Amino acid sequence: MSTTLANRIDSLPPLPETIIELEKFKKSKEKEPEVLLKIIEKDPLIISTLLKVSNSAMFGFNSSIETLSRALGLLGVNFTLSIAFGSAIKNSLDTDLKAYDLHSDDFMRISNMASNLISLWLSRVDFNLKEELLLPVFLQETGKFIISDLAQEEKKSEKFLTALRNGEDMSLVERKFFNTTTSEITAAIFKHWKLSDKLINTIEFVDNIKNCPEEYKKEAQILHVIKIACNVLDPLSDENCEKAVKKAEEFGISTSPLKKAIEKIQDRMLDEE
Repeated sequence: MSTTLANRIDSLPPLPETIIELEKFKKSKEKEPEVLLKIIEKDPLIISTLLKVSNSAMFGFNSSIETLSRALGLLGVNFTLSIAFGSAIKNSLDTDLKAYDLHSDDFMRISNMASNLISLWLSRVDFNLKEELLLPVFLQETGKFIISDLAQEEKKSEKFLTALRNGEDMSLVERKFFNTTTSEITAAIFKHWKLSDKLINTIEFVDNIKNCPEEYKKEAQILHVIKIACNVLDPLSDENCEKAVKKAEEFGISTSPLKKAIEKIQDRMLDEE
């Protein structure tokens, strides 16, 4: 990672109190919904995001979700925690994703999409693993805010986006232009903020599976597959989903539950149109 990027991460503002409280809640043994509710109630932006996300067609709920407590009850503690974290971190970074031709709100939409996909997929395979990965899958693209900001500052946005649209692997393009990748920057951001080691280590090697420590490899492989399927330029397109299934096969992961989850999410996406 370049000195410029390292300095940019070091200059990030301190964690807002909301994220500190959410991190403390996440580490607690007894995750009481009422405690999480009290934390979120202090932040109107998180409340707004949570209600907006829970009312999206992606979840397929039958009726409108109008209260925070109902959203928490339907989404569950870990899913709610992930959305709250994502919202708070997006607001803390206070930048955009222009180098990827995205609005900052797209971060939440695509993160929501990825979280729903991993939830539907792993619910059929390993419930505990699903619960463990809901937060990292929601946050793993955070580093793109920093890359986009640097691309604009160095006037590389146009060439960078052209390379991405030419179909080159996104992490390879990022490394070619900035000598790092989204997952490495995301991990560096979370190290700077002193978030949990497990969250950091699960994300850090998503773009570098071959060098991933064995104890985190399974989780990193799953996040890598999700990242391909939910490619920010064309999330859950048929082409990207085919690539994701192929990559899962390469990793030796059973693809039948993944294919079923993809089909269900794609159907929900049609309801949004």
